Amino acid sequence: MMIKFIDDLRNKFDFFLRSHITFSRKNYQEFGSFHEEYLIENFEKYNLSLLKDLNERNIEENLYFLNIFDKYLNKTKREKITVLDIGSKNWNYVKSEYLFAKSLSDNIVLNGIELDGYRLNSKFYTRYEIAKFYTKDLENTNYIVGDFLEHDFKYDLIIWILPFITEYPLQKWGLPLKYFKPLDMLNHAYNLMNKDGELLIINQGEEEYKIQQELIKTLDLKAEYLDEIEDKYELFKNKRFAIKIIK
Repeated sequence: MMIKFIDDLRNKFDFFLRSHITFSRKNYQEFGSFHEEYLIENFEKYNLSLLKDLNERNIEENLYFLNIFDKYLNKTKREKITVLDIGSKNWNYVKSEYLFAKSLSDNIVLNGIELDGYRLNSKFYTRYEIAKFYTKDLENTNYIVGDFLEHDFKYDLIIWILPFITEYPLQKWGLPLKYFKPLDMLNHAYNLMNKDGELLIINQGEEEYKIQQELIKTLDLKAEYLDEIEDKYELFKNKRFAIKIIK
């Protein structure tokens, strides 16, 4: 209990500093490794050449998520689509969300929101600065540094990758425990959905998948449990599971 208290105290102090100082190196970039075989072995309907300035790992991560969206989400064409990504970190997979949204409509709004957007990586770039690189040239795409529970906008599609539904990973990522509100966040996400909207949640590990199901049942939400996600690129150490909530 004392260790937990000390960790939380340290996280509060560190989070306050980086949220107010916001130091970062500028002009983050990667050197692309896009190969033509990506065009052949994946989806012809998506403009995958948009991934050309990414490194191999990030190309494959974007293809991983694009495959999930293509497999599980509603692909009906529409006049406009609004999309939110919750907990975007540095948003290195944003192009998968952009490509999927653009396949449904020419009129899109794509927002990513991250509480800890000024966290530094080992090369002294903030998540915000890195996200600027990944979102460049993507129309109507916005990286928002802020508290999701204070965000107020309606969406047709919400994507939530690895939500904090136990305290341990939240603390290990350096966040104060006052931000651990899994039920409140799930309820808020549901309230931000338009009628017939979709909320796609991806959990890590069977334990978190089961906890997520209990949260959904507590709020009595309509959900489809899509079970384990296939990872042909073998990107992640732990199994991942998908759930879709429909309003």
